[in-house]
Amino acid sequence: MAKTRVYLDWNATAPMRPQAKTAMMRALDLVGNPSSIHAEGRAARKIMEDARVLVAEATGARSSDVVFTSGGTEANALALTPGLRRDGEAATRLIISAIEHPSVLSGGRFAIEDIQSAPVTASGIVDLDQLRAMVAGGPPALVSVMLANNETGAIQPIPEIAELVHAAHGVLHVDAVQALGRMEVDINKLQADLISISSHKVGGAKGVGALVLSDRLAGLEPLIEGGGQEKGRRGGTENLPGIASFGAALAAHLETGAAAIVRMQKLQNKLEAGLRAVVPEVTVFASEAARLPNTTLFTAPGMKAETAVIAFDLEGMAVSSGSACSSGKVKASHVLAAMNVDSTMARGAVRLSLGWDTTEAEVQYLLEAWISLSNVLVKGTGVVA
Repeated sequence: MAKTRVYLDWNATAPMRPQAKTAMMRALDLVGNPSSIHAEGRAARKIMEDARVLVAEATGARSSDVVFTSGGTEANALALTPGLRRDGEAATRLIISAIEHPSVLSGGRFAIEDIQSAPVTASGIVDLDQLRAMVAGGPPALVSVMLANNETGAIQPIPEIAELVHAAHGVLHVDAVQALGRMEVDINKLQADLISISSHKVGGAKGVGALVLSDRLAGLEPLIEGGGQEKGRRGGTENLPGIASFGAALAAHLETGAAAIVRMQKLQNKLEAGLRAVVPEVTVFASEAARLPNTTLFTAPGMKAETAVIAFDLEGMAVSSGSACSSGKVKASHVLAAMNVDSTMARGAVRLSLGWDTTEAEVQYLLEAWISLSNVLVKGTGVVA
């Protein structure tokens, strides 16, 4: 088999779209600060506000409710603010699901004694009965639940969660970083109060994100104070080239995203069927739940993630063992632990994630390589070429 490179780690980061690169380069040529009132500043401001409109269109929000940040992690940290409210009384405690991204698990600006963890089922879905009891068992809470898990792809029933949170006069934050570009993300349909998103997951530049607010939210205090940028909600001169690329990436997604999602679903079906055809004992985590059409977290008896990731890489394929947000380390997954997955099985989990221009030929390449790789990684025979 001729060596090539196949990129199947889109959940870690997506390649930049050509439109995003072009927009970024054009913005780099502008000298003006978006906060300046002269012609150069107004030109920079227009690019930023055009991008803000595209973020709003992609998330069903008003452009005035989009706050640009340095990425999803900062957006999450900004969202986790004590004192948020939507219908009167402020939230004084934080409830997070056990499978959240580390930037949410850290608790933001809440004191550790004011943070609770909501359990999930074996399929990786938040236990709604347990969550309902938790939100009803004290003062109003800020609840943070991701829309789609970055490791398993499992999609949470956010509208149902919103209903029970709001019934208890709480506030709902949704980390939609992994969902944007792979499913519909509409703040109104989700009934969320805050949504975090990130540029590089949809083909924009790294280092840019946004916190999107509902029009009913109040009480957001800036995490970074400065010159009053972003309507006083996030200080510091905005990353104009990155923001321009973010807007351009979302414009491309709004044009072609629906068709890409359908195509990714077909490729995911082919991929998972092909893995099992070679090794019937393959386990796909959260397969009983609704999942993103691009995410497959799998293992097989005897597999070790660290060995598998290297073996796939040597065969020309970029895959991962799960989240890429832990300094490149391969370590036990807190997501699988929360799902009560056996630790031995969890240590063998490998994530394959597709994107808008992943081809059938690339999936076929992986499946053909899996025939020989499974002999090494699962059956303990053979040698990686």
